Amino acid sequence: MKILGAIELWTARFHYGQAPVFNASTYLGFLHRLAPHYRRRGAILIQDNASYHKDSEVWSWFKSNRHWLEVHQLPPYSPELNPAERLWQYTRKTGTHDRYFVSQGELVATLTRVFGEMQSYPELIRPRLLPFC
Repeated sequence: MKILGAIELWTARFHYGQAPVFNASTYLGFLHRLAPHYRRRGAILIQDNASYHKDSEVWSWFKSNRHWLEVHQLPPYSPELNPAERLWQYTRKTGTHDRYFVSQGELVATLTRVFGEMQSYPELIRPRLLPFC
């Protein structure tokens, strides 16, 4: 499973999307789906050093949207500074740890449930994000 995710730290609002692969094209698609939520009020995007985050097409998109979007890179090899890692830990703990999934559909259903809970009940994940606020 390839999941792209973004967190609005102050509200613990969680956005996610499933992709067949991690590449510049799927990342740009995810950014396009995020943009309407933040275009009017602005956003700061902090991202890790995945290769598709550094793609020239992605940075061209960032440049064309710099009037509302500020982008920063995390230092290399620093997952402890990435709040999204806390949500992936939560997902493993509450949904996938020590479970065998008979099919990909069963895994997708579990992830959809866990992610839906995070979206509907931000208080479940807010304590994990406090160190970043």
